[in-house]
Amino acid sequence: MPRVTLSYRTAGESHGPAMNSLVDGMPAGLEIDAAFIDAELSRRQGGYGRGGRQRIESDRVRFLAGVRLGRTIGAPILMQIENKDSRLDDLERTPPVHRPRPGHADLAGARKFDTDDCRNVLERASARETAARVAAGALARVLLRQFGIEAFGFVRGGLDVVSSIEVSPLNWRELRAARDASEIAVPDAKASDAFIERIHAAKAAKDTVGGWCEAHVFGVPAGLGGCTQWFERLDARIAAAVMGIQAFKCVEIGLGRECAARRGSEVHDPITFDAGRRDEPHGGFVRPRNNAGGIEGGMTNGMPIVVKGTMKPIATLGKGMPSVDLRSGEAQQSAYERSDVCAVAAASVVMENVVAFEIARAFLERFGGATVEQVRAHVLADAATQRASPKRA
Repeated sequence: MPRVTLSYRTAGESHGPAMNSLVDGMPAGLEIDAAFIDAELSRRQGGYGRGGRQRIESDRVRFLAGVRLGRTIGAPILMQIENKDSRLDDLERTPPVHRPRPGHADLAGARKFDTDDCRNVLERASARETAARVAAGALARVLLRQFGIEAFGFVRGGLDVVSSIEVSPLNWRELRAARDASEIAVPDAKASDAFIERIHAAKAAKDTVGGWCEAHVFGVPAGLGGCTQWFERLDARIAAAVMGIQAFKCVEIGLGRECAARRGSEVHDPITFDAGRRDEPHGGFVRPRNNAGGIEGGMTNGMPIVVKGTMKPIATLGKGMPSVDLRSGEAQQSAYERSDVCAVAAASVVMENVVAFEIARAFLERFGGATVEQVRAHVLADAATQRASPKRA
């Protein structure tokens, strides 16, 4: 049998009884912080531009397996988030959908599954599924925090609004407070107000808005991921996790697409060594900048992880878009499902947590053990080995 690594799968439909997340490979002995997980689920429900569904749900996690007396036991962990708006089989309240929405999974899924009712597709393709992913990522962050690793996600902007704030290991906690004070998760009051104005105008026009999200992860040790096989590369794994979020169309690591506009001397991060900083995640190998976003050759280099994601505008427009009736082929406006005008604040929470899960997965691959204390011992042993290396003298 293959070695069990940290992984998760989700199950559930948007208007089914519940969303579920099954996490496997979590070490035993981790004290569950349900309040933190619930807080992340609550953040996912927030943000200016969200629709009526968020006033119905009050997401809370319930542990159905893998936890005893508040601690993990090394078994698969089943987390459930109840859907209060559960009406999947009520045809009056959840009728068939025959007019696919451009930009949604409706038409492609209907063709794949040979049906003229897009309801069978959209219920699972819905972004409601991300509640289960946030729960999994938040659980992984409970583990990462045991080792001084913290994630911070926010919204950079959207449309013609782009915040110029700079994030560092010194100011991210202050920015987190500013983010939480913003209705749209932009930790820049001026940009936040401007973006909210743009979303309000889109709502009046029965249109939708996307945006740019970022996730930074601090305290990540060097050497997570790999360079010997393509599927080991941590940047590729992070990119897949972020691109897997509904409505995301672009992922960048560090400088990202801007690399193509600069020469190598302006892109690559110079290396210096400071023996007095050996105990930091970079092991004393200090960079004056972080264009690589903390990953080189598919492996972490000890600098903060920086990931950027682009979310497209939501596909459900209040005014509809040109479409067809799948039963007759006649031209129609697309169907309307109760939806958001802008969900980029929620998307930033999802992105923050799925990135953290990938970091946790790579962390356990390098420092794994059956229990949290075994993992801790491996981390300490590795640190001692690194400090004792003659090449580091």
